[in-house]
Amino acid sequence: MKAESIVFAVAGAAFGLLVGWMLGAQAQAPPSQTTGSEAPAAAATGSGGAAAQAQAPAPLDEAKVKDLVAAAEARPKDAGVRAEIGNVYFDAERFDEGIRWYEASLDLDPRNADVSTDLGVSYYYTNQPDRALAQFTRSLEIDPKHTKTLLNLGIVRAFAKQDLKGAAEAWQQAVTLAPDSAEGRAARTALDALRSAHPELEGQRAPESP
Repeated sequence: MKAESIVFAVAGAAFGLLVGWMLGAQAQAPPSQTTGSEAPAAAATGSGGAAAQAQAPAPLDEAKVKDLVAAAEARPKDAGVRAEIGNVYFDAERFDEGIRWYEASLDLDPRNADVSTDLGVSYYYTNQPDRALAQFTRSLEIDPKHTKTLLNLGIVRAFAKQDLKGAAEAWQQAVTLAPDSAEGRAARTALDALRSAHPELEGQRAPESP
């Protein structure tokens, strides 16, 4: 599972400003203008993740891929090594190849919510927001308290589908479940920015931390 997973690898005030600005601008934009690579980076969950989206992608480590593929061939029932290959491709922004390996991992271990969410993020990056949303739904069926999935679900609902109410609901769940986690703090900031840009969503404000 990728260690960092905030949109554009930022959190706090910078994340809030980004979300607020884009959601405000987005209200005037048709859905086709806010999907895929034009939308903010969704949160990934394996070893490089969001940092790869905020900066230049890591170069693909061909030697590492070769070694991991050899390990996968030697261990045909090893879901973990397949997920690791997916992570290497994800960090290099080779999302199509990553999808193939994440799917192979889930074929062997379909109850892994982390890999399921990584797969959903990869779908999002390849201009497949509906498949991303469906995959996040699957992740939450596995683990209803998976906060990285909830954060990503809000991102894709907001930026790809212009479903601001649905985004607010997902972010609120993340705040409620883990208010002091990185995901909870990012979701709180997103909610505050969303409310500033769209006062009609006042009721979706996250509660204050005790």
